[in-house]
Amino acid sequence: MKRYLCSIIIGLVVILSIGTYYVKVASSASGLPMYTFKKLEGSSKELDPVIIHGSHEADPYYESLTIESNQTTYDSEKSYFESLTGRQDAQMGRLMKEHRSFMRGKDYIDSFYEDSDFLAYASVNEDFTKNGNMEAEFDIALLEKKGNDETSFSLELPDQVRKMNTNVVDVQLVHSKLQVLTTNDVNSNDDKQTKEVHLYTIDLANKKVISDKTLFSETYKGNDQVEVGMPVDVAPTQSNNMILFSVIKGVNHEDGSYEERPNESKLLSYNYETEKMEHVKWPKNESLSLDKIRKGFGDGKNLYVVDNQSNNYHIKTIDLSSQKVTKDLELDLAVHKNEEYFATVKNGSVYLLLGNDRYPEEMDYKTKPPQLLIADLKTGKTLYKGETVIQSAEQKKTKNLGFYVENIEVK
Repeated sequence: MKRYLCSIIIGLVVILSIGTYYVKVASSASGLPMYTFKKLEGSSKELDPVIIHGSHEADPYYESLTIESNQTTYDSEKSYFESLTGRQDAQMGRLMKEHRSFMRGKDYIDSFYEDSDFLAYASVNEDFTKNGNMEAEFDIALLEKKGNDETSFSLELPDQVRKMNTNVVDVQLVHSKLQVLTTNDVNSNDDKQTKEVHLYTIDLANKKVISDKTLFSETYKGNDQVEVGMPVDVAPTQSNNMILFSVIKGVNHEDGSYEERPNESKLLSYNYETEKMEHVKWPKNESLSLDKIRKGFGDGKNLYVVDNQSNNYHIKTIDLSSQKVTKDLELDLAVHKNEEYFATVKNGSVYLLLGNDRYPEEMDYKTKPPQLLIADLKTGKTLYKGETVIQSAEQKKTKNLGFYVENIEVK
């Protein structure tokens, strides 16, 4: 009887907790403005795959929100179980929906590879022993879609004694071998530090690491700083022959400031098929800085870079084989001082979202309705242009301290 009584009490606590949650949701969501995009030009259907993350601020409250398919949802309106998972990348959401069993316990979109036949996963688990040494191993998983057959195993990370940490940044399946690209911080002698980029080749059939190739290594010391980053991969799970990464060098001054050394920084490319590494260069007469290029969007063939150095925004296409700018398209969107922008490239289009005007010299933040432009990557033609509005006429009368954009993604 006591056992059943405990079960009943636990059940009641769960029900009350969930009930209390939904009461709070209802009260917190009421009165919040519903933002949508008002079309200024083009077709509203272009908004269907667009997801915008942001927040609404009305002193003293702060509410995170998402605009998806032109409908606003506040975090406080989500279900109890949705609130536990937090914000989710759209591509990760699709994989979890389509392959729920395989995806259990897996995260980070850069750790996945997908084609019509296979879904592969590679991550690195790290832990320190009591002696302070690093223990690390690969977690490898492969799903054969046709038969829904899953294979998973772990492998010891080669030469792990040297490595302080390892991050997986790309996974490819080449000639039935899994290629795992990582960035590594490596132990060095004295006060030196080393950054490395490694390419591990894993034999899936025999479940072993058959190659550990160092693509890049840079040792520095003192106040010097080296960072390895990557332009945004617009299709991180798809097959790509080429991967880009930037090497940014700088120095940390004693007063706490950081100074980049652009003349020493560089952009590198690696071709999985030819196994060649190259230094990517671009025409000196171009206004593109390495900072803009490393924030570009790559698809394995081209790099797409947003340029805001003129009166209007431009999208420039750099062919990675010839290392030349093959397109320079002027977009129908004016550049304004202090204006933040958020961009992405998907489905043959560029999505450019103008966020918030900010005036730090006035110690104040002023906003105007964020604008969204969707344009064709080949022609620059405007497919959609719009700005955010508040749906309810009554809500428009209330004091609104601002809708702040944080990110844009496209399904």
